[in-house]
Amino acid sequence: MHLNRIAQKAAAALGAALLAIVLVGCDAPSTGTGFVGKYKTSDTTGNPMEISLMDNGSASGSREGAALTGSWKDEGDSAVITWSTDWTTKLTKDGDKYSKTAFKGGTMEGDAVAAEKVE
Repeated sequence: MHLNRIAQKAAAALGAALLAIVLVGCDAPSTGTGFVGKYKTSDTTGNPMEISLMDNGSASGSREGAALTGSWKDEGDSAVITWSTDWTTKLTKDGDKYSKTAFKGGTMEGDAVAAEKVE
């Protein structure tokens, strides 16, 4: 009978620990998107460009020797990046592929180009 009581207490403690893990996981910050990561694409002149989206909403990038900084937000099937340069980049997911469009002053510049999520 004594072993049965120990087993019941152990089961109760294990259940409480699992519940605590689940509750902590529910409170953890999450972007809720699959956009966090690094992308390779090209800029509006066809030169290589890299974009990194962090889970805190910040963005960084590089193109043609220039470093870019900005912020991003999830807009459904797209991540919209607002750069400090007055440009906006939109990464759009379609199935398992991505495309990139660029906007200057609200006007689209160039055509949509492929983007590849590399990290």
